[in-house]
Amino acid sequence: MDFKEKITLGRTGLKVGRLGISSSYGAPAEAFEEAFERGCNYFNMGSFIQGRSKEMIKAIKNITAKGKRDELVVAIYDYTHSPLIGQKHFMKRLRKMGLEHVDELLLGYYPSLPRKSVMNWAIRLREQGLARYLGVSSHKRKVFAELSRDGLIDVYHVRYNTVNSGAEKDVFPLLPPENNPGIVVYTATRWGQLLKEKKMPAGEKPLKATECYRFVLSNPSVDLCMTGARNLEMMRENLETLNLGPLSEDEMARIRRIGDFIYGKKRE
Repeated sequence: MDFKEKITLGRTGLKVGRLGISSSYGAPAEAFEEAFERGCNYFNMGSFIQGRSKEMIKAIKNITAKGKRDELVVAIYDYTHSPLIGQKHFMKRLRKMGLEHVDELLLGYYPSLPRKSVMNWAIRLREQGLARYLGVSSHKRKVFAELSRDGLIDVYHVRYNTVNSGAEKDVFPLLPPENNPGIVVYTATRWGQLLKEKKMPAGEKPLKATECYRFVLSNPSVDLCMTGARNLEMMRENLETLNLGPLSEDEMARIRRIGDFIYGKKRE
């Protein structure tokens, strides 16, 4: 398994680098462009145009100006859960990025299946060619089993890390054997908790972000793992994941021990 090689994002057919890049942490445009040149071409734009998101927008414009739009995979979140408000924000972000379409509309953080009105709106955008594919993110693993029944969603965004590892039982084994959705993982560092010494077992060093990403990407069911960076230096540190590759058995065992300790009770 070579993390430096791109992978196909499920049935979408999109070729993506193994690390997805989030707009929401404050990195400058040059950091996003460097990640793109390193093969990390999946850019995830937040739901609202904020100061931090403007740097990703700048990077997207710079990349497309070089004639590389076809190499870039742009996803945008919709957190509104409202077709009326969502449409307004969607079209505004499309204009701001200077794009004719996005590659994925991501319906964000659903504790249950999206309402029919939301799905109808999302499908309409796909039919109009404004969003090539549809994704859903959820902390509730049962949602993905329900989504698999109708096959309308192309990409599943799943919470997964060494502490919250239930997807290994409740999501990944239940994926259809053919025409399967793409799998994108978020919260690999568990909101930074896995990087903090005070969260570790006695005598154990905190994990590095690269170890968290490698844990996620070592699972063969995962297509890509989301990462965020506050600056160019942090982006480069995160990108080192690509060179390090999968974890060894000893490294995996250590990370799972830490996950069990933080979880704090017997796993079901």
